[in-house]
Amino acid sequence: MLAWMTLHGSVFSQTLGFSTGISVLTPDKILEKGSYRVAYLLHGLYGDHYTWFNNTMMAGFAAAYDTVFVMPEAARSFYTNQQYGYNYYTYIAEELPKITQAVFNVSSKRDDTAIIGCSMGGYGALKIALPNPECYGFCAALSPAFLFINEILAKLKTDGIEWAAKSPSNAAILRDIRAIFGENLAHKNSDIIFKLAETASLSKTKTKLFVTCGTEDNLIGDARRFNGMIQEAALNLDWIFEETDGAHDWVFFSKALQKALDIWKK
Repeated sequence: MLAWMTLHGSVFSQTLGFSTGISVLTPDKILEKGSYRVAYLLHGLYGDHYTWFNNTMMAGFAAAYDTVFVMPEAARSFYTNQQYGYNYYTYIAEELPKITQAVFNVSSKRDDTAIIGCSMGGYGALKIALPNPECYGFCAALSPAFLFINEILAKLKTDGIEWAAKSPSNAAILRDIRAIFGENLAHKNSDIIFKLAETASLSKTKTKLFVTCGTEDNLIGDARRFNGMIQEAALNLDWIFEETDGAHDWVFFSKALQKALDIWKK
């Protein structure tokens, strides 16, 4: 039995123009033939590339699912190409898979590729997977935040200064949001998850989508509303929505990650 490989470090991104943090976890065996599946795990608003590894049973998951887990760092970018910042969307959606496939024995097949995120990372996973069904066979959004980013931006236009004054954390988040969307907080259709879902429903190639949220999570209302919109619009998606007991924490995220991996494995 071989030990799994855990790597914590940095990788130089041509897209970003600098070295950025990354963690990678491999299974504890070498395949005699073929390639591993690969799952990209996206962190939340306050996370980094260590977050998933430090808060879940990652080592066991890598072995159980014969999957290489790649955990990039994206600051508070909302996994977006920023107006006054860096192109994190392009880095994670386009450059990172090329780096991963070049360095590790991972498959390039869409059915062997997943993208999974929690909170802000759930938004990012949907934002990346929905317009790229040819690249991702599976996407899981665990307690996704900012499903209605257009409404959030509209509210910040009128109440942003007052909201930012409530805490240093709020002020920092507002600065980051302005770096992404500009001083006018102008969004594009590519920032709105429902718009992306509408377009994805027209594609012949479907990514299996799993969205879950805890019933004690303050985001459950948005999750239910979003699922209702998908159902009401009768969008042609490979869509699974589930709500279970849990809050917006790593107890829930850990269980939800395992459930997501089980769905992907089938």
